[in-house]
Amino acid sequence: MTDETIETPQAEVAEVTVEVTEIVEEPAAEAPRAPKPGVERPQATGKRKTSIARVIVKRGGDGSITCNGRPIDEYFPRKALVTTARSPLAVTGLDTQVSVVARLNGGGVTGQAGALRHGIARALVLLDESLRPDLKREGMLVRDARIKERKKAGLRGARKRPQFSKR
Repeated sequence: MTDETIETPQAEVAEVTVEVTEIVEEPAAEAPRAPKPGVERPQATGKRKTSIARVIVKRGGDGSITCNGRPIDEYFPRKALVTTARSPLAVTGLDTQVSVVARLNGGGVTGQAGALRHGIARALVLLDESLRPDLKREGMLVRDARIKERKKAGLRGARKRPQFSKR
């Protein structure tokens, strides 16, 4: 190979001067929803079956839980459901230090109690990240995804079949 220089006709090049007057920074990608230090009311969503609970935890409360504008003892008909819903507060020891306001919809009372438990646990983690290991160990941060199976065509339910007749 030999080095050859090829000369090409060059067009006149105009000199361009660009002045930068202002640097505009693009906003960073949206971070996961976590409260800033000093935020007193983290919000979280809990789910179970077809129930959804939108939960707001207020720091410095008296331990009250309000569901759809009613006290929790009045909203849930059974004491076991109230205990289930309150369990994240009992595990973390915050049952007298925070107040909870929740909007529940969908499903039945058992699903709503489970959704409330899930929502309270998630909101407490947003309130204080150091509570996460205790809540995770108890399984309160995991969404219970079991839902009713749909009915299939040709069957009487999700899985029940009509009786087989040989003749």
